[in-house]
Amino acid sequence: MITALTVAILVTVAFVGVSGCSGGSSKSSYSAPQAKIGESLALLGWNVRVAEFRWNGEFVLVDIDAAPSDVNAPHAKPEDIRFGLYGTLAHPVEATGLGSCDLVQGVTSTPLTASPQRLAGTVCLGPVKERSAVRGIYGYSPHDRIPGTAAAYPAAFPVGMLPTNKNDTGLTVSTTSVDAWRADGTPVNQQALGDPTVFTGKGYMLLGLQADASAAQYRDDSARRGGPMMLLAAPSLPGPGLNPACAAYGASVLLLPDASLDAVHVNASLCTQGEINDALLNATVSVIGTHAALWVTRD
Repeated sequence: MITALTVAILVTVAFVGVSGCSGGSSKSSYSAPQAKIGESLALLGWNVRVAEFRWNGEFVLVDIDAAPSDVNAPHAKPEDIRFGLYGTLAHPVEATGLGSCDLVQGVTSTPLTASPQRLAGTVCLGPVKERSAVRGIYGYSPHDRIPGTAAAYPAAFPVGMLPTNKNDTGLTVSTTSVDAWRADGTPVNQQALGDPTVFTGKGYMLLGLQADASAAQYRDDSARRGGPMMLLAAPSLPGPGLNPACAAYGASVLLLPDASLDAVHVNASLCTQGEINDALLNATVSVIGTHAALWVTRD
């Protein structure tokens, strides 16, 4: 016989099971909370809603509406929040939210703006030719670091960084290309190394990097530390920097590949820039755990 108490317990269990699975925030991708486009997630002290995912030519546009979760609690600076495209892209596509539409003429009359208590407007990400490779948007901050997860490596011109030991962070990161220039655009190459003035003034370096891990290990490691990893190159400069390539690639990239893939395999380009000796000869690449959030167009 099923007693009233048994029925009550069954109903309670069923309710808990449904409520635990409802809503996008119960899902995650490499420990980044996941929701559908149009829903809100907590990110870096903000409640962030990402909506109106759409294409304009080769650019993805989304509308952001965010407010601090608690105005008296710490939260990320608006200018520190970056957004990127999630999916099976051949190369990460990211941009700092504020200013992301500056170089995309005529796509929006309401670019993302910030006030002390609000972050609202459109974010532009691209260019991307293969639309089917994109199925979401993620957000994170290069200034948000999970304690005890950082490993830093030298990345000097002309070699870049040597392949890392995966026992350090669970990832193997290696250099695929190294290109450097003086601030005036003059390439720094083997021939230029004989010039005693080549390392004076300012300069910048583009590092091609490849990060690899098994998906299962990366998922377990992300759960253990509380978030995915990012690559962070230093030194860097604020704003557009010394060259448009540095503005396009940035100095950080979140390692958040499509969770349906069997392996983590990310090819990224990062820029170091500043005083030329620091940017080319004393550059570093760090692998650091961070917090992120993900909004998907489809499960």
